[in-house]
Amino acid sequence: MRTKKKESIEEDAAAVTSTPTSAVSTAAVSDTSTSHPVVMEPVKVREPIPLDQQRELFKWILEEKRKIKPKDPEEKKKIDEEKAILKQFIRAKSVPPI
Repeated sequence: MRTKKKESIEEDAAAVTSTPTSAVSTAAVSDTSTSHPVVMEPVKVREPIPLDQQRELFKWILEEKRKIKPKDPEEKKKIDEEKAILKQFIRAKSVPPI
C-alpha cells in the first residue's frame, strides 16, 4: 500500500507544478497583445471669453462663495481671501484672461 500512496503524491505534485507555469506564460503573452498605442489629439485653440461674460462669471462665483458655511476659522479665512480676489477682478478695468 505504501508504494501506491507515494506514487499518487508524486503525480499530484507534478500536476500542481505544471499548471502554474503554463498559466503564467499565457498571462504574459496576453498582457503585451492588449496594450494600445496612445494617440495624441491636437489642442484646440478656443476664442477668448468676452470681458462682460468673465465679470458675470466672477460675480456668480462670488455669490456661491457667500453661500458657503465655513466649518473652522482656517476655512473662513481662505474663503474670505478668495472673495477678496474675486472682488478685485470684478472692480478692475481689465480682467486676466481665462
